[in-house]
Amino acid sequence: MCGIIGYTGPLDARSILLNGLSTLEYRGYDSAGIALCMEDSSICVAKKVGKVQALKDYCDAQITGGSHSGIGHTRWATHGGVTDENAHPHRAGRVTLIHNGIIENYHALTEQFGLQDRLVSQTDSEVAAWVLDRLYTGDPLKAIRELMGMVEGSYGFCIMFDDQPGAVYAARSVSPLVASYTHAGAMIASDLTALIPYTNQYFVVPEDHIVKLTPYKVHVYELDDSFSKFYPEIMTVNWNMDAAMKNGFPHFMLKEIHEQPEAMKQTILPRMNKGLPDFTDDRIPDQIFADCSQIHIVACGTAMHAGMVARAVMEPILRIPVTVTIASEFRYEQPLIDEKTLVIIISQSGETIDTLAALRLAREYGSVTLAVVNVKGSTIARESDYVLYTHAGPEIAVASTKAYSVQLAALYLIGCRMALVRGKFSRKEAADFLEKLIDAIPAMETMIEQKDTIKALVTHIIQSPDAFFIGRGLDYAFSLEGALKLKEISYIHAEAYAAGELKHGTIALISDQVPVIAIATQDHVFAKTISNIREVKARGAYVILLTREGAVVDENLADIRIRIPDLDDRFTVFPIAVVLQLIAYYASLGKNLDVDQPRNLAKSVTVE
Repeated sequence: MCGIIGYTGPLDARSILLNGLSTLEYRGYDSAGIALCMEDSSICVAKKVGKVQALKDYCDAQITGGSHSGIGHTRWATHGGVTDENAHPHRAGRVTLIHNGIIENYHALTEQFGLQDRLVSQTDSEVAAWVLDRLYTGDPLKAIRELMGMVEGSYGFCIMFDDQPGAVYAARSVSPLVASYTHAGAMIASDLTALIPYTNQYFVVPEDHIVKLTPYKVHVYELDDSFSKFYPEIMTVNWNMDAAMKNGFPHFMLKEIHEQPEAMKQTILPRMNKGLPDFTDDRIPDQIFADCSQIHIVACGTAMHAGMVARAVMEPILRIPVTVTIASEFRYEQPLIDEKTLVIIISQSGETIDTLAALRLAREYGSVTLAVVNVKGSTIARESDYVLYTHAGPEIAVASTKAYSVQLAALYLIGCRMALVRGKFSRKEAADFLEKLIDAIPAMETMIEQKDTIKALVTHIIQSPDAFFIGRGLDYAFSLEGALKLKEISYIHAEAYAAGELKHGTIALISDQVPVIAIATQDHVFAKTISNIREVKARGAYVILLTREGAVVDENLADIRIRIPDLDDRFTVFPIAVVLQLIAYYASLGKNLDVDQPRNLAKSVTVE
């Protein structure tokens, strides 16, 4: 979850590291630090609590002299509180180290190496630095290999040794790292966004290998006795730096909401062939759809909510069980899956630790795994049997928006292709389904154009400590994501409830003027949902009603009504998602909060 960057080359390392940390700040913003190898080969460490700007100000005031290599870190606190001492990098004898992940046996290592009197922080990361210093006898590769054999847990390390000026070493287990040799030197980072200003060529640092960066080369070594050279696959980024910049928008989240229609097109249109979904270019065979007896969708957070929508769409069409499980629960269960189960793994980053563990468990059970991810070459993409890449481009805001939409689009494509293969759809029915999916794109654009109207309605929401979302069927699945969006960036307590459950306890929470966002777009339960809305309105709720254009309701039913374009029931999620995202965005803005970097959260969850 933390942001890591390392550089060595002819350019000013301080500027590159600080700019890179600004780009990576969405991965963690509790504190930040850099370590520079100065021109006299000494190591200079600077670290500060707060955002990267605080570190920049400190460096401007305190650091003089040039440097051409170094490492940097922006922290999302796990072990130890938010203090300067707990910030990275950590100095330990001849070693300077930064770390993303969790070392589970740090206490045992502290005891084993007698480090109690050495530690100045409360972090597991400093323990790793001191252990490495104890193991180091002049050969960095041997010492790092020995450290990797001792630590338990997850890690992405970047390391400098006092007697190896100009060299940066790295190793990873689970926690992501990507590296590149560029015209500007050698670079490594936890995310591609830090590399893009310098190159569009990169490789994913393989697990159980060691990387050495020098000003002129990047070497990757196996962990065998001779440290054989390994030559990783070089990949090309299919988006430019503009995609990772705000481009005139006040926040990344608003920009990414606006990017959803184009991201949908990029995900859907390349997989259309004669009006039908086609995964030939993705190398996903029809046989996996024909052979499975059940589908198990595993994901976390927003991705899990996309799976909930997909389940409600797929199951009635396919007439086979479709189960959605939170990845952090799945990995500790004994799931009822086997070789006839298609396990669909969803992750924007492709590095989500619980989702990765769930994937590995599914493979142990012999299930066929299909990953829906956004990042090419990510761990989940590489370890899954098959992968369907979404084409959202970089998503910088912590609150997911366009990733949700394209995950839904990918799942709808899978459901349609599967129905066609299994004879549940005729070619015409599949083509009609896909045409309706494409029709959802201009419907999203219509709702984006109504952002000023949506902005006006949040005035009441931000004055309340609570908000409730209700709906039935698919509308309930949509509500889950709406509640998550609101709570994570506005800090308003928000919950989603199946409208039919209100009388079974939940309605006790409805009080005078409490905001209730009611979604009623599903024809077969529309009348029932309207009845539930009347129940909350009768108890004084402030109702914001989302319906399709043309739906007939009593004008006194809601305080505010938002109309979305008239789509087939199964596709209303796409414009509804835009509305719910904008409600959350403007609520956060109205409360003068940090929209893109909400407290306590980070973009990619790579630790338990």
